[in-house]
Amino acid sequence: MPKRREFFVYIMANRSRTLYTGVTNDLFRRVYEHKHKLIRGFTARYHIDRLVYYEVFSDVRQAILREKQIKGWRRVKKIQLIESFNPEWRDLAEEWYQEPLPDDGASFRCEERR
Repeated sequence: MPKRREFFVYIMANRSRTLYTGVTNDLFRRVYEHKHKLIRGFTARYHIDRLVYYEVFSDVRQAILREKQIKGWRRVKKIQLIESFNPEWRDLAEEWYQEPLPDDGASFRCEERR
């Protein structure tokens, strides 16, 4: 049986709650990349390193549509979404990384800031 493909729409934040929305097929790796500033750009520059929200999709097209939808929202609506899922703004990936990740290829990602 083939492995089920999963795609994730996620929102990351920093201490001052600057938000970044993205899509990936490997949430574990992508959050690691954000936390360790392995990708230059907005998230590294603003120290966005906390996973505060995510959704799972089996269809990449649906994940990308959802990412675009969320990116089009005003900040207040994004905050309502986060707080409906994670009212304390906990880092949902706080305990994920006990060991370094193996380097087995790049993850799929869409990088655009809102």
